[in-house]
Amino acid sequence: MNPSTNVKHCHQKVFQQKNIYAVYDANLVTNFTPKMLTPHYWQEKNAVKGQAHGRGITYFVENNSQHWVLRHYYRGGLIGKFNKDSYFFTGYKHTRAAKEYQLLHRLVELNLPAPAPVAYAIHRSAFFYHANILTSRIIDSKDLVALLTKAPLPESLWFAIGQCIANFHSHGIYHHDLNAHNILIDKNNKVWVIDFDQGEQRVIQKSWQQANIKRLLRSFNKEKQKLPSFHWQFNDWKILMEGYLSK
Repeated sequence: MNPSTNVKHCHQKVFQQKNIYAVYDANLVTNFTPKMLTPHYWQEKNAVKGQAHGRGITYFVENNSQHWVLRHYYRGGLIGKFNKDSYFFTGYKHTRAAKEYQLLHRLVELNLPAPAPVAYAIHRSAFFYHANILTSRIIDSKDLVALLTKAPLPESLWFAIGQCIANFHSHGIYHHDLNAHNILIDKNNKVWVIDFDQGEQRVIQKSWQQANIKRLLRSFNKEKQKLPSFHWQFNDWKILMEGYLSK
């Protein structure tokens, strides 16, 4: 599925029952049930096509030839050690899932290379909530870490990565965790950016844009130190920045 599908024709519907609140794109999802936002639903259908392991498990699922990504919201940092996935509830539109879902819609409207939103679900428990989100999957793609553990990237691709980031920034799109795992390259060498949890559209300012860039540089340095094979050199970064500044 191309994430730019239904750019201006998204048909959002709301599902609400007891302690469950969900929003989904009716153009992409038929016969919606909030169980679609759980791994068990897809496992029962033999529709889980892969997994990725990070803070939690991300599931790659297939539904009527559509390829989706199912992700649960987990806390990170120190607080995540004693509160894994519970968030204080201040209204549905303020939940992390709702914010990411709406931001992804905005990115699709802007024709930026990011996943399309499919659905999200909020499970309330008193003053707290848990959340899951479904997005489109970028088919035949790998993240930069996976690619760089195998071989170097051509200069043209580093330049394109810089241009891609600049394109997001030129629209005021802030990525909360811009790192080498969240930049994908597909089989046509198109650059994509994923995981917009806690991202937002901001007033364009050099301060947060430069912070984004510095975070990405730290990510490359971290992977270089951590992995036995990581084909990245500072000269690659210089070319990336040339692409970034060319926009």
